Amino acid sequence: MSDWIKVGETTDFGDEDVFGADANGTPVAVYRVGEDVFATHDICTHGMARLSEGFLEDGLIECPLHQGLFDVKTGEAAGAPCTEAVRIYPVKLDGEEIYVQFE
Repeated sequence: MSDWIKVGETTDFGDEDVFGADANGTPVAVYRVGEDVFATHDICTHGMARLSEGFLEDGLIECPLHQGLFDVKTGEAAGAPCTEAVRIYPVKLDGEEIYVQFE
């Protein structure tokens, strides 16, 4: 069974923006790319930095520690020194509320 946890609202951030949330003890980065919202684990797989403190552009989040890149839609590493994907989470919107699914 999967749990949906509210992590914020679309009014919390604008296009090409990211914020960090705590989802029952799990650090989550929530991204807005156009009208779409995505979520990944907030910790970089390379250097233990918070991706929510990085720079988001064209659907890629840049880790603030070593400037590695991840695709926020797929979680795939998209630039050195990152080679391991970051976990992604399903997202659903209920009005302005953003929910992330955990298993």
